[in-house]
Amino acid sequence: MNALFMQIVHHIKELKAILLQQKENGVSIGFVPTMGALHEGHLSLVRKCKQSNDITVVSIYVNPAQFNNKNDLKSYPRDSERDCKLLSSEKCNIVFIPDDKEMYPVPDTREFNFGLMEQVMEGVHRTGHFNGVAKIVSKLFEAVEPDKAYFGQKDFQQLAIIRKLVKMNHYDIEIVACPIVREKNGLAMSSRNTLLTKEQRNAAPLIFKVIKEASNNLTSHHSVKSVKEYVRNTINSNKLLKLEYYEIVERNTLKPVSEISLKIPLTACIAVYAGNIRLIDNIDIN
Repeated sequence: MNALFMQIVHHIKELKAILLQQKENGVSIGFVPTMGALHEGHLSLVRKCKQSNDITVVSIYVNPAQFNNKNDLKSYPRDSERDCKLLSSEKCNIVFIPDDKEMYPVPDTREFNFGLMEQVMEGVHRTGHFNGVAKIVSKLFEAVEPDKAYFGQKDFQQLAIIRKLVKMNHYDIEIVACPIVREKNGLAMSSRNTLLTKEQRNAAPLIFKVIKEASNNLTSHHSVKSVKEYVRNTINSNKLLKLEYYEIVERNTLKPVSEISLKIPLTACIAVYAGNIRLIDNIDIN
């Protein structure tokens, strides 16, 4: 496939036909699923994908099944024309842009059980979110059948859930985790950042600053409880921000810890509201 010509596809049947022809030629397929409103974080995934695969497929679809807040779904930024221009400049090969009817021709009543992984952090505050993620990711994986799929580490819990989904469904797909891309002020890049007011955008870098300081100064805290209090008080001291949760978990299991042990790989995860805009971030604790 000529990388100079990007194909835009709207139907699974057409996508499968194109990719089958490519696979018969022995090429490798890399996949980057997105909900659009692309930014540098997404584009870094595309570049990583292109480095290791002959064909790069990017999907753009805002999945209603993973939104438990209808207003959040309604306000989620959408600009597929701009997205396609960005992907063309990155020499993406195929952009898959389905509509709801294409992805959900009939109601999807599947229920996935991810155990503890879906019962903490995002799972507590976004009921049904990961079941919705599993529905769409499984549909996309079965449509694209990639060799490798690329996800950003900003969605730390989602990444763990998708790794488990791959094992549960026996997909022959390598999940590649890619580093968080940040703005110069430290704020993790997110499509939702475009919805922030100027004042909220100025306040939001405090999120990363706080979790970074907390992880760097763990030895000065005697318990996870005191770390949580420090983070909560610092975030909430800014009138434009409100902490939803801050949790320190075992990196591989997502099990929350009550004591800090540097013998176990830990990750600190946070969710903060700036007005009605929900921002998440995380940092590994080594």
